[in-house]
Amino acid sequence: MERSAIYRRALAPIMIYCGVVGILGGPVGGLLPIDSARGFVLLWAVVAGVALGGTFLLVRRQALKAAEPFWSPPTRRVTQALFPALVVGAFFGLILAFYSADLNVCSLLALLWCILFGLAINAAGFFMPRGLKLFGWWFILIGFLLVPNLGAGKFIINSPHWLMAGVFGGSHLAYGVYLYFTEPRRNAS
Repeated sequence: MERSAIYRRALAPIMIYCGVVGILGGPVGGLLPIDSARGFVLLWAVVAGVALGGTFLLVRRQALKAAEPFWSPPTRRVTQALFPALVVGAFFGLILAFYSADLNVCSLLALLWCILFGLAINAAGFFMPRGLKLFGWWFILIGFLLVPNLGAGKFIINSPHWLMAGVFGGSHLAYGVYLYFTEPRRNAS
């Protein structure tokens, strides 16, 4: 039970950071003249790299503060759980970046990334609190619900950049704020 509380406390700043980075990626992609699949994949690879790098630093700082090793057996298990689905998403991103010039295909890629990310988070959730598994299911559900809207030009969000910002950035920020405000506070002595 104590370990579950530690994970919740550690996840709140990470989720808020990733949410802010993801939300900021939308205006960058939406306002800059990024009108190719290669530009879309490159931009969101950079956004993911910034989010991952910042997450690494936050987790490292938390481990140092708690006098725990950073690359502990639980960290290795979570990484191994995340890795397969994230590699598949990166593979499809690279394929699209090199073999398609159409930005319209990127909305489909964004939803595929959403589903694969949900699978990765759900797999990692087996080593963490139940809420993370539900967070993974949220991404899977959003991906499934938005796929039918791709056809016939009736997609809700015109730009795949705004779709990424809303789904990834918005979801992470909302979950981080939820964790922050629902975390039981320690009694001050």
